[in-house]
Amino acid sequence: MSLKKLNTVLATVVVLFTFYLGVSFVLTPETSAPGFGLPSWPSGDGGGFLIVKGSREISMGLGMGILLVTGHRRSLGWVVLMVAVAPFGDMLTVLAHHGSVAAAFGIHGLTSALIAVTGLLILRESGKAQEAVAPAPAAQPA
Repeated sequence: MSLKKLNTVLATVVVLFTFYLGVSFVLTPETSAPGFGLPSWPSGDGGGFLIVKGSREISMGLGMGILLVTGHRRSLGWVVLMVAVAPFGDMLTVLAHHGSVAAAFGIHGLTSALIAVTGLLILRESGKAQEAVAPAPAAQPA
């Protein structure tokens, strides 16, 4: 399998997973929230913050999905790399609020690392493609 095909599969998985998380937190936050890793969840109107998380995930998925579908590989690589910051922030949030260390590192940290690797692979692939298209430097006079 070529690097481009592998990266396309990885990016598609990241986009679909991001959409899944977003839709889950918007439609059924009460079932999605317990797996996040925090020791307690907001009650009453505070539960609206779960929908904010879902909206964030959907927005990130849309951004990555548009770049994937339109073939803007280099931009996709940068955006995927940027998206890795969100689960890293989730990891720090869980740790800072005395949540599950296993969830912090096993869910959020691992997710962040996998997304970052995907972004870096896409950047590597698109960088090589740019080098192949770039004109050769002109010969220098002696």
